[in-house]
Amino acid sequence: MKPIHRFTTFLFLSILLLPVAFAQRMYDGSGSPIGRVDAERFYSASGQQIGRVDGERVYDGSGRQLGRIDGDRVYNASGSQIGRIDGDRLYSASGSQMGRIDGERLYDGSGRQIGRADGLRRMQMIVFFYFFM
Repeated sequence: MKPIHRFTTFLFLSILLLPVAFAQRMYDGSGSPIGRVDAERFYSASGQQIGRVDGERVYDGSGRQLGRIDGDRVYNASGSQIGRIDGDRLYSASGSQMGRIDGERLYDGSGRQIGRADGLRRMQMIVFFYFFM
């Protein structure tokens, strides 16, 4: 196969496989896989879609709105504030620290590691923490 044909074939396959190739994995505190994120969609370890993000709104796998994130405030589907984000720290509506993000690791309020995410953006980790853990 000529080099240009190999390159074209590689480019075409890369585009077709892009969502699968860049899926980011989520793990629980013991290192067991609990799911993955493909762009703005969240999947369980078994591959079932459990949620998605559309702008600031968060939905479960059935398409039901779970809540939204507006700036540093996190709201449930009823519009009640359930949390707040301050830097890498996550707080409940009452102000107690629920967790924090340190690099690719998630910690609960007591400092125990509860998860790890390979290469996820900060907002994806916040959505996962508040709505899917």
